[in-house]
Amino acid sequence: MDTRQLAAFCAVVELRSFSQAAERLGVTQPAVSLQVRALEKRLGSQLVDRSGRRVEPTEAGRRLYRGAQRMLQLEEQLLGEMEAESEGELAGELSIGASTGPAAIVVPLLLCEFQRIHPDVRVALEVHDTQTVVERVADRELELGIVGAARRHRSVRFEPFMRDEVILACPPGHRFAGRTVTLDELGDEPLIVMQEGAGVRQVVEDALKPLGTKLRNLDVRLELGLQESVRSAVQAGYGVSFISRAAVESELAAGSIAEARVAGMDASREISLVRGTGRVPTRAAGEFVAFARARVSP
Repeated sequence: MDTRQLAAFCAVVELRSFSQAAERLGVTQPAVSLQVRALEKRLGSQLVDRSGRRVEPTEAGRRLYRGAQRMLQLEEQLLGEMEAESEGELAGELSIGASTGPAAIVVPLLLCEFQRIHPDVRVALEVHDTQTVVERVADRELELGIVGAARRHRSVRFEPFMRDEVILACPPGHRFAGRTVTLDELGDEPLIVMQEGAGVRQVVEDALKPLGTKLRNLDVRLELGLQESVRSAVQAGYGVSFISRAAVESELAAGSIAEARVAGMDASREISLVRGTGRVPTRAAGEFVAFARARVSP
């Protein structure tokens, strides 16, 4: 039921006047009359007697007035609670998913800092490959996702979040270390790849196309799931692999992994924010996105 119609009706009953009701509500008298007539039409009953000098409620109008007062009081209470919540301390739960590149360093630190500022928010981070994160956001199992490859899906939308570079990682002392190598040289080296669905793998596949080759044409010896497994295998000397720079920053600094480049290959990527299409964000989600955007480079 339209509470504006109820408010107009209650004002008329209380003041016994359409003109005074209009003055209280800050609208015109015809607008009040229209609201009351629309309410009478909807209920199929005459609610006020307009025949005398003063407007009087009918029997049906008196019954409606008692119930309408309760509804309007409840509306006022609910609006007050919603306003207090929107202006008060941030609370609730933030469920977010991230693929292994962003989840390695960037996202956990952002979430930890955000939660420290808002201690009443419970943060839950899930780490999956890109495809799984996108599907869980689409299924409303996660409110937000941060992934390394934008995969088309009609139930989600992707927004630019930050840039990341995909590098060719190799063991320290490897013949590729610190060099720009040719595609032929790369083809002669045992290559470790991530599983299907991983964002880095999709980026590499796309970057190889302009060079006239595909990942399966290289010497792929090992498929080891996601970035943590691949990183460990490279450190142990089992081959070279494409990996997010963000995932190996500390290893590069420590010298336990070395970096190489492939001539003519641009494997930089956009880290994307994933939201469910048409989903209204919670206050916690909206605040986190604004917080994160202020701290990362788009």
